[in-house]
Amino acid sequence: MPPPPLLPNPEDCRLTAQLRVSDQHGSPLEARVIVERPLTLFLNSREIVTMMTIGDYPRYLAVGYLLNQNMLRADDEITAIEHDDDLAVVVVRTARQTDYEGKLARKILTSGCAQGTVFGDLMDKFDSVVLDPQARIRTSSMLRLMKAINTAPSLYLTAGAIHGCVLCEGDAIVAYMEDVGRHNAVDKIAGYMFLNGVSAAGKVFYTTGRLTSEMVIKTVQMRIPILISRSGFTAWGVDLARRANLTLIGRARGSRFITAAGDHRIVYDLAAPPADGEPSWMQRKASRRDACGD
Repeated sequence: MPPPPLLPNPEDCRLTAQLRVSDQHGSPLEARVIVERPLTLFLNSREIVTMMTIGDYPRYLAVGYLLNQNMLRADDEITAIEHDDDLAVVVVRTARQTDYEGKLARKILTSGCAQGTVFGDLMDKFDSVVLDPQARIRTSSMLRLMKAINTAPSLYLTAGAIHGCVLCEGDAIVAYMEDVGRHNAVDKIAGYMFLNGVSAAGKVFYTTGRLTSEMVIKTVQMRIPILISRSGFTAWGVDLARRANLTLIGRARGSRFITAAGDHRIVYDLAAPPADGEPSWMQRKASRRDACGD
């Protein structure tokens, strides 16, 4: 049997705080909000970056960040990962001394929220990646998968103000990560795959955020051939997906979606969607009628 999926833990008291707020009528009420905290990442003896994060899975976040910035190679041997929660520091140690000074000097600003900075050589390996041309996803499987994601326990449903990224296989969740920035969430997935030896074969990647150039590049670097979001696209994200032969599916709600690249991987085995709106289990919390008291 496959191992149980790695899911968010909204009951972890470190990740949210209870605050006294007031509603639109000035009436007091209690609300849970996301807690964000700094985490400083070192690679061997060199300080790399300080990230704002919710603080769960610091090992996955650190390793995934370094992989997605091309500071670690797939064949690098990690000798230790040291995390000090009190000092808010995580140190990744490698057998090979890495060459990253040039990368630190070539920063560019991306469209990502929160930290949102990547290095200028992010495209170094992009064109050399060959994504599985035989990978397929059925529309019926996609519908079941999105239902599983949208009904899973999550910090978003508890407190909002957070992004989620999900590694999937077929219509099942493998690992579901959340963070204040979608780039952190995708880095956690990359670190999880690397440290647990999880292959990209047969995998699908889902994100709650926009399908930007950054999301496309990181998905391609992880060698996952199918990327799905309930949000929309940027033009550069679509251009890069087509360049990499990545299947890019956006605005996925219920049985509706738009494919901007790689539609040859989709097996259309569902009837045309009904004329009415999306089912309640697909709706984001703020879009539901009862969220406004109606």
